[in-house]
Amino acid sequence: MRRGWNAGVIAFGFVLSTGFSQTGTGQDTELLKAECSVVPPRLSRGQSGKIVIRFAVPEGVEISPHPDFVIEFNPGPELTFSKNFFTARDLEIEVSEKPDGEALKLDRSVEIPFTVSTEAKRGTHRLEGRVKYFARSLRENWCVKETVRFAAGFYTRTSLVRKTGS
Repeated sequence: MRRGWNAGVIAFGFVLSTGFSQTGTGQDTELLKAECSVVPPRLSRGQSGKIVIRFAVPEGVEISPHPDFVIEFNPGPELTFSKNFFTARDLEIEVSEKPDGEALKLDRSVEIPFTVSTEAKRGTHRLEGRVKYFARSLRENWCVKETVRFAAGFYTRTSLVRKTGS
């Protein structure tokens, strides 16, 4: 009889740990969605391009500019960025001033320039990254630190783009 009781407690604990592990906010949806693309999707070595990230924030949730909203990319030999990470300030994301605090305006896409390495191998590649942010709901009275991951595919050609002097 005792054996069955222990199994029931373990199963109940598992349901509790998986059922409430999202964010502790009682929400079953993502607090921030990030959709990423590489423009153009087919690139030559030495060519410049940009990463375009579009965000979606659910109704009633705000993304705070403080502490920093940070976009990071996983290291890869194909693309070269000017920095290892980018903040909302670096990307000149607008901040709305409200009586109860500030919130990022994420209604426009964010563009981050890069250059394809001259040693990039030909073929299909995958860019991966993450956004670290603080989300809050004033209506429900919570604030939480979260991370959302994103990825995009791109293709590099063997041709080399040479930069000309001006």
